[in-house]
Amino acid sequence: MLNPKQMQELMKKMNIKQEELNAKKVVIELEEGKIVIEKPVVVALKVKGKTSYQIVGEERFEESLNEEDISLIMKETNVSREKAVEALKKAEGRVADAILSIMEEKEGES
Repeated sequence: MLNPKQMQELMKKMNIKQEELNAKKVVIELEEGKIVIEKPVVVALKVKGKTSYQIVGEERFEESLNEEDISLIMKETNVSREKAVEALKKAEGRVADAILSIMEEKEGES
């Protein structure tokens, strides 16, 4: 097994450069949402003109919500943006279900 010093020498011989980046947050945007990694350890590896990134940290997934859907829910139910987003998340992105749940909640309050 190689010790860290031997590993560094081997990487230097293979023309592999390694640099730890001082990153605060890493965000990977997907069609269905975002993967957010707070306080990550990010290492850039440069080999033959190409750079690869190794990211280690605790991740969370943020679901992507459609602004038009949020606006429609707000308009139809006369609620705040926060309330519309909450209902849309609970309804797993289904606008009709979000509107119905808000309306049912309002009826229950009357």
